[in-house]
Amino acid sequence: MKYSLLGRTGVRVSSLAFGTMTFGGDADEPTSRALFQRCVDAGINHFDTADVYNGGRSEELLGSMIKGMRERVVIASKAYFPVSNDVNGRGTSRYHLVRACEASLRRLETDRIDVYYLHRFDDEAELEESLRAIEHLVAQGKVLYPAVSNFAAWQVCKSLGIQALNRWSPIAAIQPMYNLVKRQCEAELLPMARSERLAVFPYSPLGGGLLSGKFGVHDRPAGARVSEWPMYKVRYGEPALYEVAEAFRSLAREANLHPVTLAVAWVMAQPGVTAPLLGARSLAQLEPALAAAEITVDPALLDRVSALYPSPPPATDRNEEGLVAGPGSARKK
Repeated sequence: MKYSLLGRTGVRVSSLAFGTMTFGGDADEPTSRALFQRCVDAGINHFDTADVYNGGRSEELLGSMIKGMRERVVIASKAYFPVSNDVNGRGTSRYHLVRACEASLRRLETDRIDVYYLHRFDDEAELEESLRAIEHLVAQGKVLYPAVSNFAAWQVCKSLGIQALNRWSPIAAIQPMYNLVKRQCEAELLPMARSERLAVFPYSPLGGGLLSGKFGVHDRPAGARVSEWPMYKVRYGEPALYEVAEAFRSLAREANLHPVTLAVAWVMAQPGVTAPLLGARSLAQLEPALAAAEITVDPALLDRVSALYPSPPPATDRNEEGLVAGPGSARKK
């Protein structure tokens, strides 16, 4: 396992991270413990959870597993989505965030959350209020590094500006969706993260299982998230995506790689990515994902994978800029 810096923090994290959304849900307690231990054995030191995962059970299980090794792991959690029927038990108001963080600390049985994400941009709460709440938690030592998930680049930059103006602790990491068929973050988020030296922990590198090798034009296993869960059917319901999945599966076989390994390795190889977030319901699912840390994929193969699905348009309409080289070219009209 290789390690790299978590943005500008000086903290080193493994080149793969593990998301514990399945803990206490699709993975029962014994399976969750086996997954955690296998990740630790493989060298993973960054584990990600959220208060909303399985009604807080994910945090509870993760908290019980890190006892005795708290100083060896970097723990992330999140807040925004509803966690109760309370009308204020959601969002990123200061009112909710303070209570949400304290509840997560109790479930995790720890004194601090290393990386704390705003799980989503709040369309109702003032951004300054949300960031002030995080700074309050940082000042108390309950949070070490602020972070955001599912933010647009402009929302991240606005946040950084507010934090700089008030001399608050800046965002250290972002967590976007990113995989071969969900590439929007390439337009602005990844370049912005490189410019601002933010860590990037992409989730869903397998596209909810679409790129696991099980799916194709005529292959749609029953019970899979992509096939059954409304959220994933919205994300990955287009018939054309199953054509991509089939072509990707064929390319992986040609390269003698498990499709899961290649899908994770492709995300790992993208500029600006710190560590993809793995997820698994079983050890059998986890193993090929872990293998991505042990291989070096030929750049030509990575290019062939990229060619299976179009990258997003550039952030500006000057899409001919990539053809122009030399000093001063950006000034040409």
